[in-house]
Amino acid sequence: MEKSPQTTAYELPAPVSRREPRKSLLRYLPFFLFPLLIIVTFFKQPIAGLLPGQQHHDASLKSQCKQVDPLFPSKLDGRLGLMFSYLSTPEFRSKSIVRLSEAVQIPTESYDDLGPIGEDPRWETLYDFQKFLKDTFPRMHEHMQPEVVNTHGLIYTWTGSDKDLKPLLLLSHQDVVPVPNATVDAWTHPPYSGYYDGKFIWGRGSSDCKNQLIAIMESMELFIDAGFKPKRTIVLSFGFDEEVSGPQGAGHLAPFLFERYGKDGIAALVDEGNSFTENWGSVFAAPGTGEKGATDVHITIRMPGGHSSIPSDHTSIGVLSELITKIEAKQYPTFLTDDNPYLGQLQCGAAHAADFPKKIKKLLGNHEPHSRRAKPDYLAIEAAKESRGIKYLMQTSQAVDVIEGGVKVNALPERVTAVVNHRINNGDEPEMIWQRITALAKPIAKKYNLTLHSFDGVKEEAQSISLWNSSTTMRAAPTTPTDVEKTTPYSVLAGTTRALYGTDIIVSPGTMTGNTDTRYYWSLTKHIFRFGPGYDPSVPTGFGNIHTVDEHISVVNHIGMVKWFTLFVRNMDEAELDD
Repeated sequence: MEKSPQTTAYELPAPVSRREPRKSLLRYLPFFLFPLLIIVTFFKQPIAGLLPGQQHHDASLKSQCKQVDPLFPSKLDGRLGLMFSYLSTPEFRSKSIVRLSEAVQIPTESYDDLGPIGEDPRWETLYDFQKFLKDTFPRMHEHMQPEVVNTHGLIYTWTGSDKDLKPLLLLSHQDVVPVPNATVDAWTHPPYSGYYDGKFIWGRGSSDCKNQLIAIMESMELFIDAGFKPKRTIVLSFGFDEEVSGPQGAGHLAPFLFERYGKDGIAALVDEGNSFTENWGSVFAAPGTGEKGATDVHITIRMPGGHSSIPSDHTSIGVLSELITKIEAKQYPTFLTDDNPYLGQLQCGAAHAADFPKKIKKLLGNHEPHSRRAKPDYLAIEAAKESRGIKYLMQTSQAVDVIEGGVKVNALPERVTAVVNHRINNGDEPEMIWQRITALAKPIAKKYNLTLHSFDGVKEEAQSISLWNSSTTMRAAPTTPTDVEKTTPYSVLAGTTRALYGTDIIVSPGTMTGNTDTRYYWSLTKHIFRFGPGYDPSVPTGFGNIHTVDEHISVVNHIGMVKWFTLFVRNMDEAELDD
């Protein structure tokens, strides 16, 4: 600001008469502020609670994720009570360690290129595993009805006394992911040693998922020994090629059971899946009540060969690279539909987790039904910032996982292929993915004078780009009901989990980015839970190191799983289900 030309610095009037009253007021300001600070500090929460908008919002969130009371079987005494107590003894611990260790020592590996059963010798290890199960669990094989489906698929049926009750179905799989020879030396303990170090059992399959299979069978064996007489029929179904999408195992077992029980003929199904996770300062049990879809898009490019000393401007590898670059240049949108179970997990976090982000809670309160063609879903976008794993619960993923091409350094590649794996978000469809890749391939095919075969059944042709999808394509799974206002399989599962692990555990819906054998069982029941119910609070939560080097599981986790199945089976047996 410019100075007035009539006034110099030394001619400014003295400000005493103007400032003196201000000083006297400031002198008393602390006496007014201190009581106000006391009121705000001590009465902030009660005052906030009186605000009608906030009160309504908090009540609404809690109503969207009501936590059920712990659910125990009606009788925990007698032989069944002694049986449950036995699970905490050093004797059971020692025997259970041996059983899971020996199961891990049998390398029941599944390979993508397995030949027909009976012809490919790599299936043969399953005979060893079946013999191990029969020798290890003799009471089950005597008292339950064992059946074999498609040579290696196993079904065990324990017929209940009340034929009007729908059966309970428990799943697992016998096979494991192969261990590449190049990684064997990287393991702390050999991958098929089943080594026990005093806390963990090490080896391929120890946590995916021979632990669940052995836990189920241990609980059944103990039930028989304790004289348990189920009212509700119990069915066990164990596939043997889940790691390669399950066409020979669950793909035959599910139709076999469908013929016996019919559509919606099963009360509930539990398979491997989500376990316990730490989110927002709380521990969640988030059984998979939904599962993303999947489609593998195969790309084959055929172009003329020749000597590499006289190359074309672009080889088939270069053309494929151009297409892959375009595919990866843009991701699919992030959004939450109302049937995505992760929306339920966010609601549970907002209602019960102490450290739930305020911004996400605010967006959650304003969230509306969303489709991928609508405006940006700011709730999903904000929630996705927490981690890549969280993002892909709300977004279709794409991953170029396989590429093959070229046979010799001085020969132009005549044929190249790639496979792009997609896991499909709720609200997206396989057809949308196929249309997108077709749109990206069309100008490239025109640019290089190639014929485009887009999902028309032609997998390969000279001078062409061929696009085709795998036979294992599946849409996002139907969402399991999670009503707890009445007695439902979900309420029984939630009550069982809180009974075993305590009421600090928040039970919420969860979604699976991967797929399990449940894909074949959708018609048998709408109550499908993908859940690994073992928990060890001393070990980091999550999927850990399945499918990679140093797979292992804690014994506390495994025994917790056995305890959970014994409680869940009994709670389901006593439940008068409303749904």
